Amino acid sequence: MAAPRALPCLLAVAALTLTACTSNQSAGPPPGAATVAGTVGPGGPQAATPAPDPAPSTLTSDAYRAEIDGVRKPVRDALNKLADARRLSTLDGRVGDAEDALGEAADSLAALAAPPEVQAQHAAYVSALRGLAGELGDARGAVDSRSVCTASGLLARLGKSGELKALQEAGEALGDYPADVVSVKAPKQSSRRLPSGRYVRSERRNGRGSFKITNGGSRDAVVTLVRGKSKAISVYVRKKGKFTVPGVRDGKYRVYFTTGVDWDSKEKAFTRSCSFQRFEDSFRFKTTYTATQVRWQNWRITLHRIKGGNARTSDIDPGDFPS
Repeated sequence: MAAPRALPCLLAVAALTLTACTSNQSAGPPPGAATVAGTVGPGGPQAATPAPDPAPSTLTSDAYRAEIDGVRKPVRDALNKLADARRLSTLDGRVGDAEDALGEAADSLAALAAPPEVQAQHAAYVSALRGLAGELGDARGAVDSRSVCTASGLLARLGKSGELKALQEAGEALGDYPADVVSVKAPKQSSRRLPSGRYVRSERRNGRGSFKITNGGSRDAVVTLVRGKSKAISVYVRKKGKFTVPGVRDGKYRVYFTTGVDWDSKEKAFTRSCSFQRFEDSFRFKTTYTATQVRWQNWRITLHRIKGGNARTSDIDPGDFPS
């Protein structure tokens, strides 16, 4: 009868031992185990929010003046080189250089804390730098497509957009901090033309041959005759106009023509909507003398397609056009 009473005691001891073991496991992780802290919610554990970057310290007047002066020269130089470009191929690269210089200047200044008295003017100046950089980016596309063809044409475009003037005024508003980066002048956009038959260049015309030019196209043109390595004659012919060059001297000539809008006599180029072409065949002028006769050649060309025409033209790179 004693054995039946001992079994419940053994079970009780076993139960107590199991309970104690469970209690010890829930007290905490074993040594070296990783732990995760945080608040558990519907979205799971929340990551700690990183601390924000400290705001830049406000610059002293001298320090700010030095920063402005540091960006001033690169921007001025880039704009001056842009204005001095003499060829279309050069202009394309200098537009990109000026865009980069303005963008870098804006990024550099935007990271600064200007002195309190010019913080608003500083923000306006940075905005104006970005505005002109963006306009130059658009202008670069216009140069690539030859909608804009010369430095003067580009400056006229910038002047018309107002971005060049906005940067100039923003620089002046900084007062005691010299920020005058705009040293170029923007001409007004115009549509200058010469009369048909006006020579842009001409050697002595004492030959017997004549060269008749008919321009039935939609833009004015300048036709250039090159003999050997010399540019002998360049003459202006308006759209829907015609002109005959008299007195062409003997020789073999290659004939080039450029068309466009707004002839800049100083740069000797159209400032907008320009194209450059060449006749594939050459033109020979030769005078023949006999005992009773004098014979010579006359030529005529059209700058537009005509039915039955037998002279082919091809587009050329602006750099290959005789300047």
